[in-house]
Amino acid sequence: MTVIDPEPQAQASGAWVPEVEADSDEMDDMPLSTRLSIADTLTLGNATCGFMAVYFTTTGVLIPHLTGSEDGGMARHSAATAVMLMLLASVFDLFDGLVARKLRSSAMGAELDNLSDLISFGLAPAYFVLVWGMVADDAHQRVSALAAIVVLLAVVLRLARFSCVTLRDGIFQGMPSPFGALTVVSIVLLELPFIPTLLAIIGVAWLMVSRVEYPKPRGRLAVAMLGWIVLSMGMLAAWAFDAPGGQLLLQTGCALQLVMGAVIPLFATARRVNTFRDNRREARAAQLP
Repeated sequence: MTVIDPEPQAQASGAWVPEVEADSDEMDDMPLSTRLSIADTLTLGNATCGFMAVYFTTTGVLIPHLTGSEDGGMARHSAATAVMLMLLASVFDLFDGLVARKLRSSAMGAELDNLSDLISFGLAPAYFVLVWGMVADDAHQRVSALAAIVVLLAVVLRLARFSCVTLRDGIFQGMPSPFGALTVVSIVLLELPFIPTLLAIIGVAWLMVSRVEYPKPRGRLAVAMLGWIVLSMGMLAAWAFDAPGGQLLLQTGCALQLVMGAVIPLFATARRVNTFRDNRREARAAQLP
């Protein structure tokens, strides 16, 4: 008895043959891996804030300068808004990690986080530096563009290393990109002479790719960081609306941001030293009869 395959016959006769639905289960499973979680939604909020920071820097600072219609008040409002959006992006970045640990994260959560951080803490501050180099009186545009590229590449390298290197729990290697972005912006807002500003920006970029350890914002440190972000927004608002003492408040906040960038690694170093001492004490106690 000869068995004839019906599929070739149907193809030869021109009849339509329905496709085999063997992959129907895979089709049903595909959306599960791409479904956004609550943490992913916060991460997308981070990216949105970074993009809008670039938008306000362009429309409120750069374009009025290029067209000769700049208004000091409008530029101040736009610059403050752009920095506030970077601060808000750091809030989203802080909470998406907390939510992901408490609830669940999708399969693409880590990729979304890196891409969003690149926009908000890489592109936005680098663009802020670039625009500063174009509008400041004593700045040099080409050198400022080079500094902006250094900041951007530092964030790219830091995020790539973060994805590839496994460190012990509770620390970052190198200054975290949100903290680095806010420190770079603070340096610009201090309105120091060009050369000190340039050197400080390059120094922050170096810290981001260095092996200097920074503690992860958890527990009390996370609460303290959130409080500092809210306080920074208040100081920016006072400066933007030209409140009495607003300029002094802004300069004080920016200076404190720089001091924290230098001092916070000492906490991680102190914790590491204390852990080392405790381990030595336990080892000695175990050796005693």
